[in-house]
Amino acid sequence: MRIEAYSQIQNLYQPRKSSGPAPAKAPSDFRDSLMISGAGRELQTARDAVSAASDVREDKISALKDAYSQGAYNVSSAAFADKIASRFYEEA
Repeated sequence: MRIEAYSQIQNLYQPRKSSGPAPAKAPSDFRDSLMISGAGRELQTARDAVSAASDVREDKISALKDAYSQGAYNVSSAAFADKIASRFYEEA
């Protein structure tokens, strides 16, 4: 067994002695900054446009209201059943 190797390992695990108070660092002029990429700006623009848009399409609703009020709004039961079945199979 080599004693020199043991003393080197022991030196690694001993607490270091401080040589006095740590020198005070000068205040830096560093400021945080934020840089947004072009893709990020485009994403934010798209997100703003979507949130500003209405979820309701007034033109379709007004046409359906007019047809219903005139008694001309008819839904085919076969078309309705096909639509329900297709949505069911899409989710499954």
